[in-house]
Amino acid sequence: MAESSPDDAAVQEISDWLIEQGLGEARVELMFIGLCERLVAAGLPLDRGHVAGRALHPLIESWTYTWRPKDGLEAASIGRGQGNTEEWQASPLRALIDSGRSELYFDLERGEEWVEFPLLVELREKGGTAYLCFITPFGNREKAMQREDGVLTSWLTHRPGGFSDANIAALRRLQPRLGIVAKMIKREWTAANVAAAYLGADAGRRVLSGQIQRGDGEGIRAVLWFSDLRRSTPLADSLPTDQFLELLNRYFECLAGAVLDNDGEVLRFIGDAVLAVFPTADGKGAAAEKALAAARDAEARMDAVNADRAAAGEEALDYGLGLHIGEVLYGNIGVPQRVEFSVIGRAANEVARLDDLAKALQERVVVSERFAKALPIQWRPLGRHSLRGVEEEIAVFAPPGHV
Repeated sequence: MAESSPDDAAVQEISDWLIEQGLGEARVELMFIGLCERLVAAGLPLDRGHVAGRALHPLIESWTYTWRPKDGLEAASIGRGQGNTEEWQASPLRALIDSGRSELYFDLERGEEWVEFPLLVELREKGGTAYLCFITPFGNREKAMQREDGVLTSWLTHRPGGFSDANIAALRRLQPRLGIVAKMIKREWTAANVAAAYLGADAGRRVLSGQIQRGDGEGIRAVLWFSDLRRSTPLADSLPTDQFLELLNRYFECLAGAVLDNDGEVLRFIGDAVLAVFPTADGKGAAAEKALAAARDAEARMDAVNADRAAAGEEALDYGLGLHIGEVLYGNIGVPQRVEFSVIGRAANEVARLDDLAKALQERVVVSERFAKALPIQWRPLGRHSLRGVEEEIAVFAPPGHV
């Protein structure tokens, strides 16, 4: 049978294309699709390509992409703590990591080495004849292997006789280039994830795009959210530190989680308080609707938490929430060596005072008149009140019934 394999010119062209991807704004999945399609077009008998790597993300432990000529790309992500499965432990990629080698080759037509791997048995039953896998560590090899920081790739063919020496040489030559691109993309993705986790999605994008100096910012009009946990000091005093932190995180899942799931932006956690915004670029009514929907969502989540706590004989948790609309400066504040992305201005101070007022009035949610006017519902008037640091009294309202 005549050998089919990319020639040197084709491999060099694919190599140059990979470097261009790394210098551009590539995404791993699009890069991998393009690579697999180019390999096939150049003559490599490829019937399955797979790439995987670790993620530095609060929720995701690792990611994988699997490409097949007829099916296209299949993407998957593994959540934190969910990756060490029996399937992974019995995989050829796990064996590659444990071997300390850079590549492993399995001839699926002969020998018995591949029989101990359920994945390879399955691939053989579907016509696979050879499986080749590589690992490219990122950074110092020993430290990278300990962290499992790098990129794993595997290639499968149905060609009788498996991959030829020229096929293997082409894949081996391209692997470091793929690793470089994957490392660059991962670093950019990691920076975006970390910035979003610690600053918020929009603030993170702004910082990464260069808005990093003290004073960088802009005036925006937004719906403002400020909430805090009631009786947090007695709870902190009465509970071991780990139990209080667990309780605090459950509370944040209720409040901050509701904000994020309703298109809001969590800017800061101030002790047990949550400062968030819903920008009003699409109209203040739409932003107010999202904020009120988030308030309803937060109440439902807290009710579920309290049902669990009641069943365990624990006291119920409660919180206060202020909602307001106003102009704020959205940007960097602090000292030159340490800045923070936040909102400042009169409206930001007022929404925190609304939360204080909610406690004084024994209400869970208190909104300003400005917020109430943005949503034509039957608000429950709570009268006019003075806010600390605000000269004139303002009218405040509560949602009808439950939030």
